[in-house]
Amino acid sequence: MSPPGGDATVGSDEKRQKGKATPDTIKMGCIAMVMKEGQLRRAEILSIKDTKSGRQFYCNFDNFNKRLDEWVPAARIDFEQDVEWPNPDKDKQKDAKTKKNNSTVSKKQPSKKNNQKKASKREQSVASDGQTPHPWTEFVESQPGKNNRQRGKTEDGTDVNASLEVGGDKGVKRKADEIDMDEDEIPADKKQRQPSFSREQEIEKLRTSGSMTQNPTEISRIRNISKVEFGRYVLFPWYFSPYPQIFDQEDCIYICEFCLSYYGELKSFVRHRQKCTLHHPPGNEIYRDDYVSFFEIDGRRQRTWCRNLCLLSKMFLDHKTLYYDVDPFLFYVMTTRDDRGCHIIGYFSKEKESTDGYNVACILTLPQYQRKGYGRLLIQFSYELSKIEGKLGSPEKPLSDLGLLSYRQYWSENIIDILLGYNERKETCTIENIAVALAMTTQDVEHTLQALKMQVYHKGEHKIVVPEKLIKQREKSKAKQKRLIDPERIQWKPPVFTALNRTWGW
Repeated sequence: MSPPGGDATVGSDEKRQKGKATPDTIKMGCIAMVMKEGQLRRAEILSIKDTKSGRQFYCNFDNFNKRLDEWVPAARIDFEQDVEWPNPDKDKQKDAKTKKNNSTVSKKQPSKKNNQKKASKREQSVASDGQTPHPWTEFVESQPGKNNRQRGKTEDGTDVNASLEVGGDKGVKRKADEIDMDEDEIPADKKQRQPSFSREQEIEKLRTSGSMTQNPTEISRIRNISKVEFGRYVLFPWYFSPYPQIFDQEDCIYICEFCLSYYGELKSFVRHRQKCTLHHPPGNEIYRDDYVSFFEIDGRRQRTWCRNLCLLSKMFLDHKTLYYDVDPFLFYVMTTRDDRGCHIIGYFSKEKESTDGYNVACILTLPQYQRKGYGRLLIQFSYELSKIEGKLGSPEKPLSDLGLLSYRQYWSENIIDILLGYNERKETCTIENIAVALAMTTQDVEHTLQALKMQVYHKGEHKIVVPEKLIKQREKSKAKQKRLIDPERIQWKPPVFTALNRTWGW
């Protein structure tokens, strides 16, 4: 979020007609002054809905991150000031262009069916990262183009993203705008049209949109849930989540923090809580220390619970697309304990059998626990499981913006620690040595070294150099670091699944 007073970011640069409006006459596309954080701010009305408490307006504020868009009542809009009305000519041109594009797509569709067999459910869940900036933009821009087969996490209203990564009656878990295509199959003109992002553009994109999803259709999804009561916390969602449409009319929905069932009325929720007997996630506890516990849940055995978890997480992930076909996934849920039971802090999911070697499909720390070090525990736990499996792991791409920052920090800190250890022992090390020691892929190690400018070419050979500045930063972060996963406390063996357990069908 940037401070108010910057350049206008909502609406177009064209001149607009101004005039008075009322709660009944104001419409989508209008720009008005809306009260936010104690002062009036310029905002565009993106959507309007009628709820049980009255009419509400979905506002996108000038110079504010997309996460801070919100539904506001008419009382917060200043109707004494003139409202900027949308340009009718421009709207007509948009409608005409949309109709033309739709007709073009429908004409081309039959030939596509003849030349290409229908995509399976799994293929439909695969997201192309062609339009998503790579986590290490500076390094990737210097490399030849590659078409890495990667899946995101949101809905198609990606799980928002893939976001949850990543609709219908019951959801899905990640995103699928395009089916995988080999590099040779992509038309030359389409390759040239793919946008490239510089580091500065990537940072500006994250600041203004709060989204790693470059698909404008996904970014424009309107958040449908205004407020959530979850245990003793009140949460304000960031993104769209495909809960049943009837919940769009509710001012607040109530979610049981143990079984994750959702209700629109307080009376129904209170009655449920009196009957609910669940006090921890419905799986095996595989880790416990003085701070947290981890539970392993099979998506095939606990479909309803895992689907509800995906719906909950979709409200805070803009790239998740798969919510309902949870069978091929294992969910590792981190909780904190008290007398009432185990309360969810966050979770990560992973495929039972990943052909690409991913050790995380989707990862989330709930907002009330963010910035407390729990995200790092989730990441560390995923790599500890990879070490037990004897594999090198990497998270699925694209990562959400917050997930990307967490992984970058985790990779950087651990690689620096490894290098300092080799230096104290006066031993030489390679990228492969670092990857094996940390259960990271060599690609992630190399990207991290490149991003930190620790890999140099000197006298005909590549060398790894640790700048003094990074060593001092690491010493400061060590002083603050409090919690770590103790690998000896993990009670877990890699599960073995039959082909039936790994299928995507129900």
